[in-house]
Amino acid sequence: MRIKLDENMDVRLATLLIAEGHDVDTAKSEGLSGSDDDITFEACLTTGRALMTLDLDFSNPFRFPPELSEGIIVIRPPRPILSAVRSTLLSVIPRLDAIALKGALWIVEPGRIRVYDPGHSSDAP
Repeated sequence: MRIKLDENMDVRLATLLIAEGHDVDTAKSEGLSGSDDDITFEACLTTGRALMTLDLDFSNPFRFPPELSEGIIVIRPPRPILSAVRSTLLSVIPRLDAIALKGALWIVEPGRIRVYDPGHSSDAP
């Protein structure tokens, strides 16, 4: 899977995804740090990458329609510290290839993934 880590995701998290065979790029490496969310979303559309972020703004499917994208993953750790983000991310990595992400919005919390897929919604364990 091709993934772009948003600027709010620690770049050290990329190694976890790369180790699982994912192609990871970061907003920082593309010079998108400090860019408006719309610019980051457009960059994902242009480069064909799913967006992984902590930014709740991306959980609004009316502003950022997931069906136009390779998918959006919003990580919701219990606390916004690296260890909690890492732990929450580790819980989703095995599911990246098991559940279709293209065109969907995932809200990832410890122990569950809420999936919004235009046309139908479901919870994944």
